[in-house]
Amino acid sequence: MTFLSAPSLRRGIAFEAQGRPAPSRAASGASAEAAAQNGAVRGGSVRFERIDKVYRSKSGDVSALAGIDVEVKPGSIFGIIGRSGAGKSSLIRLVNRLEAPTGGRVLVNGVDIATLDTPGLVGLRRRIGMIFQHFNLLSAKTVWDNIALPLVVAGTPRAEIGPRVERVLELVGLSDKRDVYPARLSGGQKQRVGIARALVCDPDILLCDEATSALDPETTLSILALLKDINRRLGLTIILITHEMSVIREICDTVLVLEQGRIVETGPVWRIFGDPQAEATRALLQPLVRDLPDDIALRLKTTRSGPTDHAVLSLHYTGEGGEPDLAAIAAALNAPLTLLHAAIDRVQGRSHGRLLVKIAGREPSPETLAALAQDAKVIGYVRDHA
Repeated sequence: MTFLSAPSLRRGIAFEAQGRPAPSRAASGASAEAAAQNGAVRGGSVRFERIDKVYRSKSGDVSALAGIDVEVKPGSIFGIIGRSGAGKSSLIRLVNRLEAPTGGRVLVNGVDIATLDTPGLVGLRRRIGMIFQHFNLLSAKTVWDNIALPLVVAGTPRAEIGPRVERVLELVGLSDKRDVYPARLSGGQKQRVGIARALVCDPDILLCDEATSALDPETTLSILALLKDINRRLGLTIILITHEMSVIREICDTVLVLEQGRIVETGPVWRIFGDPQAEATRALLQPLVRDLPDDIALRLKTTRSGPTDHAVLSLHYTGEGGEPDLAAIAAALNAPLTLLHAAIDRVQGRSHGRLLVKIAGREPSPETLAALAQDAKVIGYVRDHA
């Protein structure tokens, strides 16, 4: 698929507004998965240009977003994170124009969505799927009927609805639950129904509003794996908001950190995790940081008091350099080395985290330390038996 220009987007919107399917990649007979495998672009692009959002009320104005300028690349998984009240929901709701910006522009596939009329807006929203924290399923309808509902509302011919519902049921692994009612589903299964319902209209963009917040850790991982697989197989763009850095680490390519409605940091996930620059980012990462183990902290001294005290080095890796290499570290120090603690993670194929090592003999020079890692320093001393 190539990106739709403004005229071609509006032509598709006009067809959908009349209850007729717009000419699309489906009409060509090629599935989205086949298109992705053949290298065709599938996902939509989103561009926020100098976005401001102010909520006005009799009690006073509240600024939710200020000066947001960022691009979401087609086919990527883009994460938006921040504490409560940071502006995450306001930003994501601009994409399908559930909210309108007070200032600036939102471009979807290059089209300023503020210029769309009512039929155009309907067409836009059919190209943007959305999944929610609390599933929003209709309890009186079966799984099949819940998934089919967007197609029924859109006036899709009956002959097309069945195959499309069956296809997404298989995609999310719920073919055996088609006739089950939501009350008999687990939380993870309900979210899979929500994902299938969002995909049944064959969107270019999938918005995820805290989609895993109501799930237990094991189910969260399974849903994130499903979203990652959908992104890989279909190539659609996924934009998700969350307050959990573990979700960002697991699935996203790029992350935007919001604080009080402003961008404080954005970039590839590996770089943000390996070397966070903003205090807000470091605070969000804190639950994932492994502190100095208690037993070592209790023994650690700030000064060396005798020959049995050995230096403890903290070697911090940001992902910018190579892999931690214990043999190379020992060779560079030219002294016996003991690994005390390792907290190394891998994000997007890059290692980041910290090693704590104890070295016997003299303390290494600043030049030697600088060659060991992106940030290397002596943090104290422990006795020989530690």
